[in-house]
Amino acid sequence: TSDKRIKQIDEGSNGFIYMVSSASTTGAKEGFGDEQRAYFQRIAKMDLKNPQIVGFGISNAQTFEQATEFAKGAIIGSAFIKWLTNKGTGKIASFIESLRSGL
Repeated sequence: TSDKRIKQIDEGSNGFIYMVSSASTTGAKEGFGDEQRAYFQRIAKMDLKNPQIVGFGISNAQTFEQATEFAKGAIIGSAFIKWLTNKGTGKIASFIESLRSGL
C-alpha cells in the first residue's frame, strides 16, 4: 500500500491501523524477514494519528516481540485458537505470559 493511501486511511479512521505482516495465510511462522521488518518500520515513521497493530504470523514470544518493535501491539488469531483447542480456557493467562516472556 502506498504511503499516500495509508495516510488517507489513517486520516479517515479512528481506532488503529491493522498492518498485515504477510500475504500468506494466518498461523505460525518462525519470524519476520527483512522485507516485513522494513514495512513495519516505514509505517512507524509515518507519524500516523492511529496506533499500528501487526497481525498474521504472531504465534510466540519471538514473533510478538518482532511485531511490537515498530507497532503498539499485535493481533493473535490462529495461535490463540489452537491454544484454546488444546489447553482450554483455564490456561489463557499462561498463553499471554508465554508471549510476554520475550519483552
